[in-house]
Amino acid sequence: MQTRAAIIRESPGKFEIATLELDAPRHGELLVKMVAAGLCHSDDHMQTGDMPPGHMPIITGHEGGGIVEEVGPGTEGFEVGDHVIFSFIPSCGECRFCAMGLTNLCNIGAFLMFGSRLDDPEDFRLKLPDGTGVGQSCSIGTLSEYTVVSTHSAIKVDKDLPLDKLCLLGCGVGTGLGSAFNGAEVKAGDVVIVMGAGGIGSNAVQGAKIAGATTVIVVDPVKFKRDNALTMGATHVYDNIAEATAYAQSITNGQGADSAIVSIGVVHGEHIADAFAAIRKGGTVVVTGIMPFGEVGIPISAMELTLLQKRIQGVLFGACNPRADIPRQIEMYRAGQLKLDELVTTKYRLDDVHRAYEDLNAGVNIRGVITFD
Repeated sequence: MQTRAAIIRESPGKFEIATLELDAPRHGELLVKMVAAGLCHSDDHMQTGDMPPGHMPIITGHEGGGIVEEVGPGTEGFEVGDHVIFSFIPSCGECRFCAMGLTNLCNIGAFLMFGSRLDDPEDFRLKLPDGTGVGQSCSIGTLSEYTVVSTHSAIKVDKDLPLDKLCLLGCGVGTGLGSAFNGAEVKAGDVVIVMGAGGIGSNAVQGAKIAGATTVIVVDPVKFKRDNALTMGATHVYDNIAEATAYAQSITNGQGADSAIVSIGVVHGEHIADAFAAIRKGGTVVVTGIMPFGEVGIPISAMELTLLQKRIQGVLFGACNPRADIPRQIEMYRAGQLKLDELVTTKYRLDDVHRAYEDLNAGVNIRGVITFD
């Protein structure tokens, strides 16, 4: 069958809408008619060249939800009409890392930047009319009217839930919440700094609040995002890290924050260094945002790292276990503990993808969402 999708042919490059040929689902795969797809900064990193994919052309989008239209032969656990959302990190449940509970580091994620089937970097589910293989961002490619995905990437959800909100659980929500819960290990009474209050940072704020932090300090140069952070649980907001650090020190006898979460759209070494300077001895810097490919170096004192026992912790997908954490997040949403509706600032159509990412970079959205008929 055919589908229309947003692709990039080179990185740096520009999104374009293309008509593609889509394979029927094989064993262990699902054909899904997309309902909604979240717009994450990571896909913009492909467009700008900060994080070039391993194969091009590639369909962008890795947050999404839809309705199962066809189930691959011999595939168990799903049926036509099921509502599903996608985890951008697949999990097999069998490799060493899944067995250790680190399903966000599952071995079958090895080819995600190629966008191929999970077991073969040369096997693509979609093709251009001339037969050229087209990758899928994170092997799901949600900025497409239809997609075929592995059941390792799909999580079934109740049909009464809004997919245009739940789709955000596939990346942004879990990444932000997990940055607080798992990366920073926020505890009751903590002082937490969150640098960057977009789609990830807003959820890091929610996570810190839910975990019991009494002070959640947000740093963002955009007033709209600072104001929104206050509705998500921030207690104090600043437009620069120097003032945020000074405030954290003023309420901790000069020590600094217990943790600082770096969720800026494009991270550089000096951002991590600023967060490092803002935390107390024994504190943790959580690096969630993406640094441009090939950029190295964090200007910190190695002596301070050792003598003050500080920690810099990288976090992928919030160090979440999506098969356990996404159902838990759904129950938090049902109970009114987790805000999802409030994250969606603007809805777009697939043909508006350029404007959607212009809005993202202009700082006017917390999360934009593409909706499909």
